[in-house]
Amino acid sequence: MSATLVAKDLAAGHGDRVLFAGLDLVVAPGDVVGLVGVNGAGKSTLLRTLAGLIPAEQGSVRLSPASANVGYLPQEPERRAGETVRAFLGRRTGVTEAQRAMDAAAEALGGDDPAADDAYAESLERWLALGGADLDERIEEVGMEVSLDQPMTSLSGGQAARVGMASLLLSRYDVFLLDEPTNDLDLDGLERLEKFVTELRAGTVLVSHDREFLNRTVTRVVELDLAQQQIRSYGGGYSAYLTEREVARRHARQQYDEYAGTVTALQSRAQTQRSWMDKGVRNARRKSSDNDKIGRKFRSEASEKQAAKVRQTERMIERLDEVEEPRKEWELRMTIAAAPRAGAVVATLSGAVVRRGSFTLGPVTVQIDWADRVAITGANGSGKSTLLAALLGRTPLDSGTGALGPGVVVGEVDQARALFDGDENLIDAFNAAIPEWTPADVRTLLAKFGLKAAHVTRSARTLSPGERTRAALALLQARGVNLLVLDEPTNHLDLPAIEQLESALTSYNGTLLLVTHDRRMLAAVSTNRHIEVANGKVTDR
Repeated sequence: MSATLVAKDLAAGHGDRVLFAGLDLVVAPGDVVGLVGVNGAGKSTLLRTLAGLIPAEQGSVRLSPASANVGYLPQEPERRAGETVRAFLGRRTGVTEAQRAMDAAAEALGGDDPAADDAYAESLERWLALGGADLDERIEEVGMEVSLDQPMTSLSGGQAARVGMASLLLSRYDVFLLDEPTNDLDLDGLERLEKFVTELRAGTVLVSHDREFLNRTVTRVVELDLAQQQIRSYGGGYSAYLTEREVARRHARQQYDEYAGTVTALQSRAQTQRSWMDKGVRNARRKSSDNDKIGRKFRSEASEKQAAKVRQTERMIERLDEVEEPRKEWELRMTIAAAPRAGAVVATLSGAVVRRGSFTLGPVTVQIDWADRVAITGANGSGKSTLLAALLGRTPLDSGTGALGPGVVVGEVDQARALFDGDENLIDAFNAAIPEWTPADVRTLLAKFGLKAAHVTRSARTLSPGERTRAALALLQARGVNLLVLDEPTNHLDLPAIEQLESALTSYNGTLLLVTHDRRMLAAVSTNRHIEVANGKVTDR
């Protein structure tokens, strides 16, 4: 079914904080709208509003036709206790709920309700439209390499990513709302997702911080500009958006500078004219005499002329079209604090083997030296995270040996994210990691990472994934490291923060182990070694 989603005058906020207002959006069949903005700008809130999961604070969302099916896939798929892979796929594709509604409608057939036949027909049509009739057959064709009867909670991160990808490929919605669909996908998964999105006939709104994915898929960009409290729409793809945004910002600054310059000049002229007028009045009073009627009249007329000029200048200022000054955007300025240099050898594995169930990593023999900058790549489930855990001594070896060198101080974003997933508020969780810092210093540092007063007093668990990642990066800046381990660091980060992280990595002079599927980050960050992991086998290039 071809469907169009129309949003008119939408507004949303948190408490007294406005996220966006006056938002208009039309998503027609075949549109792929990229939704961009800093973390906290309201991107996920907007998607949930368009999906009907939360009510619009203002405005309306309309579907044409009204019976169209909207699919919302959140950035963190909920893994429910006891739910199997098969049940997860049924839920995410909407088929399970459609089946339930159809079964309920079928039970009402043959009763006294004259509308039962129509209700059943509608529920059947919805079940068929969502692909319920051949879902099982299509599941077998997708190829997830996991048992359909396996509990979702037992899957590794790579396996869960593949199942989440499968749920998207199996979906047959009329409008797709995708929140960070690229998170945790490997290069093969990204290619499959790009193909799926570009070939969709349905309208799509997506949030992604993968710049190459955006560049290859979106046909239009909508920017939620939190700093300026504006919504801007840019035609064309992501590269066109970057160019047009830069031109628009430059023009906005030029227009304001011209306006401010004109106002300043006119105000200065008015001030000068007032000074002359006041001086003329004082002179008239000082030199006036009862017998000098002609002189008094002349000086009075001159003062009145100056007053008229002042009024004329003030009217010129009032007639100017006011141009609001562009607000200075908050910018993350990130550095990675360096600990004293470690020894020449940072980490080693010799004939190391790690077995986890049916999966085996190794045998691996590898040495990481001081100041090595290593890119580690491989498909999801190939053993990259297991390799990192073995190098860092966090997982026991079934055979072989491994060791960290003397003086190694490890900094790890993935580990730090886990520190901010509890019930205690953010500032307490952060202070527990660096007890030597004062709460005031912690607040100052977190503010530099966009985590202000409203964030630091909240339970760390209630923070968004992007906010938790910012806190993890702040922790890297707070305590020095000389072995930096980044396992998919761009997941959940907004685009400005990713660019700042890349910049910080350029100036970082310690040892780096980088695992990422972000193609632009791999190109931007300088590395001198490449380790590829495939099916538990490690190749050092």
